[in-house]
Amino acid sequence: MDLGLRGRKATVCASSQGLGLACARSLAQEGVHVYINGRDIDKLRDVAAELSSQTGQAVVPVCADIDTAAGRQRLIEACPEPDILVNNNAGPPPGRMEDWTPQVWAAAVEANMMAPIFMIQALLPGMRKRRFGRIVNVTSAMVKSPRPEMALSCAARTGLTAFAKAVSLDAARDNVTINQLLPERIDSPRQEFMVARLMASDGLSREEARARITASVAAKRFGTLREFGDACAFLCSEQASFISGQNLQIDGGSSPGLF
Repeated sequence: MDLGLRGRKATVCASSQGLGLACARSLAQEGVHVYINGRDIDKLRDVAAELSSQTGQAVVPVCADIDTAAGRQRLIEACPEPDILVNNNAGPPPGRMEDWTPQVWAAAVEANMMAPIFMIQALLPGMRKRRFGRIVNVTSAMVKSPRPEMALSCAARTGLTAFAKAVSLDAARDNVTINQLLPERIDSPRQEFMVARLMASDGLSREEARARITASVAAKRFGTLREFGDACAFLCSEQASFISGQNLQIDGGSSPGLF
């Protein structure tokens, strides 16, 4: 299927590895000129060169900390008129409510709620004027299925979800869609962190820890980065122009709810 994206431009936040890189790779494979982002310029350059070699597309590395106003401005100046914005950022680690100080809360809200909101505020008006835009926010399955140890993450990400839904209702008339991808148990660096945490807490081997985690997944396996990235690319496609304000769970069918 041709997704109708060849020649489009995409800004993909936090995309030097993991879920962000998966989105960038799938978009580049569809002929999109991708601007990738991270904090390590050497790593970014290596990733950009690899993606460009693999896909034959222009891939531009932009070293910037999107948790800061200066970093976001640097990313926006590098690609001021993207057709696609993928908001992504590292989430806070699991923890306990009694350990979450005001400073910890502020950092979580800045990274997982305000940073993507500010990117949307900056880039949505241009998309609407050009009458094409695709915004995909990478959030978490915890938005729909909150858990005590992940309350810090899901609280911030749920705020972003509410904002995005509200804005999507007005943007749709100008062919701009805003959707969320809700990953769970994708085989990524984040998942490796969770595996290591389980190994340390329960004295398990890596294989045992991975097996315990996949046992909780309906599909009985981890999701692949390719599966996640391709879902992102589809939401950015011409074919998905009538899909907006939605939360798509990429979780191997594990969610017990209807919605």
